[in-house]
Amino acid sequence: MKEKLNQIREEALAAISAENADLEQIRIKYLGKKGELTAVLRGMGALSAEERPIIGQIANEVRTEIENSLSSATQALKEKELQKKLIEEKIDVTMPAADIKVGKLHPLTQIQRRIEEIFIGMGFSIAEGPEVELDYYNFQALNIPENHPARDTQDTFYITENILLRSQTSPVQVRTMEKQKPPIRIISPGRVYRSDAVDATHSPLFHQVEGLVVDKGITMGDLKGMLETFAKTLFGDETRLRFRPHHFPFTEPSAEVDVSCFVCGGKGCRVCKNEGWIEILGAGMVHPFVLSNCGIDPEVYSGFAFGVGIERVAMTKYGIDDMRLLYENDMRFLEQF
Repeated sequence: MKEKLNQIREEALAAISAENADLEQIRIKYLGKKGELTAVLRGMGALSAEERPIIGQIANEVRTEIENSLSSATQALKEKELQKKLIEEKIDVTMPAADIKVGKLHPLTQIQRRIEEIFIGMGFSIAEGPEVELDYYNFQALNIPENHPARDTQDTFYITENILLRSQTSPVQVRTMEKQKPPIRIISPGRVYRSDAVDATHSPLFHQVEGLVVDKGITMGDLKGMLETFAKTLFGDETRLRFRPHHFPFTEPSAEVDVSCFVCGGKGCRVCKNEGWIEILGAGMVHPFVLSNCGIDPEVYSGFAFGVGIERVAMTKYGIDDMRLLYENDMRFLEQF
């Protein structure tokens, strides 16, 4: 048995020192549960009492020597691999660095944030609401009952009979008036949905910013002054406004609001289609029925509301003639902004 142990030692050490040795397999072969050294130790029961301690000591020495040799070989292999990796992954710090592309805000995001900044500067706060909305908030509370002609012009995405994708951010105004008593001064930016065919000026998904002011003594003059401040800040100090009578079920009186073309100053050009004016939003005094629906006494309070399409402002401000360009993620287009 002594000779067998010496033989195991010599074979194991020779295997470890061999080139490209599989150290894990060597460990299993000689030191594993079914390894050669273990097999020898199992036969110690046949030895005499005098031989067992002698053979046991030799076996421990063999095990220790093999383990130490394996440990040294493993460490040497790690060092070799590290040196190889350092050489292969060597970096020349004198070489110029690769260009890092820095992203920019999408033009729609730029316009939305600019609009928000302007109204926050005038004392407005931002209110948000769900994009999946109830028919009550999207239509009924806004003085648009069932079978109202205005519903036909909305081309709404209905999920069920009473649940839909909001076609405007006006429901946020209703929800705010239900929870908060006047004075109220909010804007509600966000995505809206209408079942429109995609073309140069229409999309089934687009973005709006609507605003609401409710307090005692609010007049059409307050609406006009606020919108003039907004337009001059966004488009320039020379901007003029034009109000045209219109009809919205939730405001009375109502108006379409145009701005003088900021490119030609009202003389007529390609951007304004030679009209000198560009339509940007709708506005009006909040209908008394809408105030009553929200628990606000129209005999005590009055208010105005307005809504502006972010895509329309972006197209007007940047001279974009096709709305689809804003959604196609073409870097050649987006890099201009």
